Amino acid sequence: MLKRMVVGCLLVAGSVWARDNGSGWVEVKSPHFTVVTDAGDRQGRHVLAQFERMRWVFQSTLPGANLDPSNPIVVIAVKGQKDMEALEPAAYLAKGQIGLGGLFSRSTDKNYILVRLDVEGEHPWSFVYHEYTHLAEGSATEWMPLWLNEGLAEFFQNTEVQDKQVLLGQVSYNDLQLLRQNRLIPLPVLFKVDATSPYYHQEQKGDLFYAESWALTHYLEVADFKDHANRLGKYLQLVNKGVDSVTAAEQAFGDLKTLQKALDDYTRAGQYTYFRKSTEAVPLDESAFAETPLTLADADAIRGDFLAQVGRMDDARALLDQALKADPDNVKAHEAMGLIEFRAGHREEAKKWYEEAAALDSKSYLAQYYAGALAVMGGSTTEAAEKSLRAAIELNPRFAPAYDALANLLARRNEKLDEAHMLELQAVTLDPTNLHYRLNTASILLEQDNYDSSVRVLQGARAMAKNPLEVDVVERMLKQVDQRRTQMEEFKRQQTEAQVHTTVIVQGPSAAGSGTGVAVTNEEDAKPKHPTETPHGQMRVMRGVIRGVTCGYPAVMELSLETSAKKLSFYSNNYYKVEYSAANFTPKGEVHPCEDLEGTKAEVEYFATADKTVDGQIVGIMMIK
Repeated sequence: MLKRMVVGCLLVAGSVWARDNGSGWVEVKSPHFTVVTDAGDRQGRHVLAQFERMRWVFQSTLPGANLDPSNPIVVIAVKGQKDMEALEPAAYLAKGQIGLGGLFSRSTDKNYILVRLDVEGEHPWSFVYHEYTHLAEGSATEWMPLWLNEGLAEFFQNTEVQDKQVLLGQVSYNDLQLLRQNRLIPLPVLFKVDATSPYYHQEQKGDLFYAESWALTHYLEVADFKDHANRLGKYLQLVNKGVDSVTAAEQAFGDLKTLQKALDDYTRAGQYTYFRKSTEAVPLDESAFAETPLTLADADAIRGDFLAQVGRMDDARALLDQALKADPDNVKAHEAMGLIEFRAGHREEAKKWYEEAAALDSKSYLAQYYAGALAVMGGSTTEAAEKSLRAAIELNPRFAPAYDALANLLARRNEKLDEAHMLELQAVTLDPTNLHYRLNTASILLEQDNYDSSVRVLQGARAMAKNPLEVDVVERMLKQVDQRRTQMEEFKRQQTEAQVHTTVIVQGPSAAGSGTGVAVTNEEDAKPKHPTETPHGQMRVMRGVIRGVTCGYPAVMELSLETSAKKLSFYSNNYYKVEYSAANFTPKGEVHPCEDLEGTKAEVEYFATADKTVDGQIVGIMMIK
């Protein structure tokens, strides 16, 4: 999320470099934020105090705000345009693009806020408050319409924290002047603006988009307050349920032409309302801030990590190479190199970097997490991977991805499924809006043959799905649960019938001549040729064409996989337990493995068993077109 800026000067007079450490960079920390700056320790403390004050404002006014995410909040505060351009996304370096005053970047493991310090305006720290608003909005930024996402940030950016009161929603006269000099964007257009729109990137259109988004949000906030209504809340509920932004606006706000006229009149009025909240002085102990001079290698590693987060991989690699040359044991640089390789799809290389980072600093929960999670992604379920993930959880008990990864590892082993279920539930508790965690919870319940609970979890996931793709994923899993339930019921019925049909009563004398009747069964004939083993050891994946599919009683399947180099043989003694998926297409109906797999291009996931006459037991089959 970006914020336009006005160039001026906010640098605190007399700032000093980081205790003459030679790098010009310093780190200042509080319980909730880390500020990294090239403007000296005094300026770092000043920036940190602003973020702590704004956190208190949200705590006082928005109890549900995402104030303390489990991922660290790192603020990179740079002195001016040159430093900003060295870090901002490449898309904003082109001529005619909006000049950035701040940028918010959120990922699985870190929250970065980049701010430029030589700015001023009606509210000098407006861009700081703007970016922190985006963070407080949390995962809602992923589905909230862009106009409201930025409108709320613009609304809160003019917050003024005083000793005895907080002023919220003060008017931005620069925005008003811009709106009065230009024709307003039609509301149906405004509601549909997304990150690809010129209204979000091009300077002139972008300024108008921000101004009008602020004005409409301000108008609706004030109107809701005066009318004791909750139109904005209703609008968000509709959008969250999948209603498109224009239809949701018509249902929540009424006729859009009427709203357009009201907004136009509002922007041309001479009086505006803002909110005043009486309070005590903000509790802030700046003497508790911890300052640390940074070496140039540390500063390069942090900036390299940020560049990797925003997609400037070549620039990131150059800085990190420089950092590692100066300090080969720099943990931050190892972690950032791991991120670059992971984003490039080089999982083994990424795993190597993270394992080295964990060896250098066993207290780095991120290094421990990625070392374990990347091993699991590669099919490994080793004790080393489990140890890394458990270490990550111990080091940061609020880091949801580690619980999810450990649950996945246990599920792959098909052991400790009760613990895997509880781990996944903890991930959901820590990040309740993450659909992926809910789907994994349902999958574990399915492996436990707990069909009713799996359906309940998926029904809850369907209610929170934000787009058609997510809805489709949930619907397909619901069908999979229903299919598995039906298959297992049929499997049990066939087992019962088979036991009856294979029992033969032999009349007459026995071979010993006892003259008594005995029951003889053919169960020996039903024993599988290969052992049934719980998944263990290294999970492997091979790609090729499936040939020679044969099925037998009760649910035995054997097949071959022709690869470019050789032919492999696989089996499953219960093909209902094999995980079937499709990589780049949607199957037309249910998959019948004994009939549908022959001649199919696929990836087979498997593990080696005690029977060396075959290459392995099947865990999953992913069909490819």
